[in-house]
Amino acid sequence: MTGPKLNEKNRIAGSSSGTRARAMNVRMSASKVRVVLNLIRDADVKSADNTLVLLQRDSAHDVRKLLASAVANAVNNDSKDADDLYVKACFADEGPTMKRFRPRAKGRAGQILKRSCHITIVVDTLTEKAMASREQSIEAKGATKTSSRSARVAASRDRVQKSVATDAAVDSAPVVDEPVAEVSTESGEEN
Repeated sequence: MTGPKLNEKNRIAGSSSGTRARAMNVRMSASKVRVVLNLIRDADVKSADNTLVLLQRDSAHDVRKLLASAVANAVNNDSKDADDLYVKACFADEGPTMKRFRPRAKGRAGQILKRSCHITIVVDTLTEKAMASREQSIEAKGATKTSSRSARVAASRDRVQKSVATDAAVDSAPVVDEPVAEVSTESGEEN
């Protein structure tokens, strides 16, 4: 086949479509792997990894290892930041099928197909527009993008102190009692 695959989202032959990792001859059918790949497509790497950790499918283990390999390739070979990566494309192609036979009644044989697949994951950096929207969503949640743990803990403590201060201000506000009109419960008329 010449040129890139259509599901790589890069239609220009010869241009880089991101950093890829491939697992060849994985002993699982491609249809079982595609179910898992559909869940992580177009997601950022952290949320994709969190999704794969929680899945209880056998193919999720292989896909998670391959995603980690793709991220390592991007960091080591292409000098990209792991926090800015997302799953640009992921697909599973059919691999070679081993044909085995099982004895059946009256001397016949039943065919068994042991399928395999080739899994490919392509990761790339987010565009500037996507990065800006991601930063806005982080700021809207009240979190700050910090790289060290001590800075994250300090930011968390500041948020807690601010919320405690606002709660104390609300509790210390004077309460005004308003007269309540009396209503009779028997006839519904006021006394």
